[in-house]
Amino acid sequence: MKKRDFLKLSGLGIAAGLTPNFAVKAERATTTDSKAPLFNMSGYAAPKIDTVRIAYLGLGNRGGGAIKRIIHLENVEVKALCDIRKENVNEAAKVFEKSNQKPTLYSGSKNEWKKVCERDDIDLIYICTPWSLHTPMALYAMEHGKHVAVEIPAATTVEDCWKLVNTSERTKKHCMMLENCCYDFFELLTLNMARQGFFGEIVHVEGAYIHDILDSFFDKSKRYDLWRLKENQRNGNLYPTHGLGPVAQILNINRGDKMDFLVSVASNDFMLGEKAKQMAAKDPDFKQYTTKPLRGNMNTTTIKTNKGRTIMLQHDVSSPRPYSRIHLVSGTKGAAQKYPMEGKEGKGRISQGHEWVSDEEYNELERKYQPEIVKRIGELAKQVGGHGGMDFLMDWRLIDCLRNGLPLDQDVYDAASWSVIAPLSEWSVVNRSNSIDIPDFTSGAWKNNQPVDLTLSKGGNTKVKS
Repeated sequence: MKKRDFLKLSGLGIAAGLTPNFAVKAERATTTDSKAPLFNMSGYAAPKIDTVRIAYLGLGNRGGGAIKRIIHLENVEVKALCDIRKENVNEAAKVFEKSNQKPTLYSGSKNEWKKVCERDDIDLIYICTPWSLHTPMALYAMEHGKHVAVEIPAATTVEDCWKLVNTSERTKKHCMMLENCCYDFFELLTLNMARQGFFGEIVHVEGAYIHDILDSFFDKSKRYDLWRLKENQRNGNLYPTHGLGPVAQILNINRGDKMDFLVSVASNDFMLGEKAKQMAAKDPDFKQYTTKPLRGNMNTTTIKTNKGRTIMLQHDVSSPRPYSRIHLVSGTKGAAQKYPMEGKEGKGRISQGHEWVSDEEYNELERKYQPEIVKRIGELAKQVGGHGGMDFLMDWRLIDCLRNGLPLDQDVYDAASWSVIAPLSEWSVVNRSNSIDIPDFTSGAWKNNQPVDLTLSKGGNTKVKS
């Protein structure tokens, strides 16, 4: 569906009395609309950068971990560290005390990050802030000539998704969403197996983010200004990309197929509101979260693709359940599923019939289909860490692509189309789970865009420090 057609349909919400705020935001995105991409960023290879100069915005949980990983890579220079909290910046600076790098420190003001983006000695802005800042920071960085790596989700509105796409195309700067789960070992294995035809024609996939982090929403020391709790005043699949990213790559979304429409349903909230009332009785800062409903415990969103495949996504970060991203791949010749793992740490299950293969057969398949990136630095990644090594694989691959002038595994169209599931699911939930079309952020280029390259036939030369 063309951009304008989608937005016209969204605009019908005004006439029907259906969430006019959503429709107005979507309509404003048409100001730079066109029938074709201004410049196709899928497969785009930016000029090589021998030594990648990086600045980090946000040094809490994700940013603090990112700087500890990056010091293990050669040909990288950290130029700036920025966080509104001075204690975070000072703590981050300690990571570089034994190195020859002396990043400039920025803190104290809400606009310090703009000074970082305005510098002319930085190639990459690495954004690890609360969600509401992701898009403004990414846009400002690209406007000032920087490539962007932004934590998930890249945007929280349809309008902001379009802004990211339009700005990346116009500036020819990469905007990669840091979806680390695409680099988990089983996800990479199944992606390579799908590319080699092991599963046959893919029919259905599933992904999820089921993670009990209820208490952390109310922890002021972990969540600056209670930003994550504020986000949960929205009701939808607020965090779709962990589950969606890996299966979208398996389906070649934006590179041979595209997501057409979704339907989303949410349970009632059985826990967040009650927890807010309990906290408000002790601390008046929480009273504002007791005046209207919060996000329902479980959201289930289903998606149909242009080629007729289906996707099921789930989101539940309140209920006391074991962690799961599901990661199910079902094809005409076989299937795979990661969760539950049945005690095999980091591994899932594979089948080509009614039963899962034995451990011996699994190990043989793993040896046969292990992608080159895992063969090359998988063990080093496990040693460095970051969710078992996938975070380091992600960082290594990003730097290696920038250094060698290679297309990124995740481009701005992925950032937009994976992130937009959240606001679209909100619309569907409000409107009695009616279906809503998913924008084609590639403006038709998905038909000819090429799949992600797993071979490492080029690049792969970024060294890891001993």
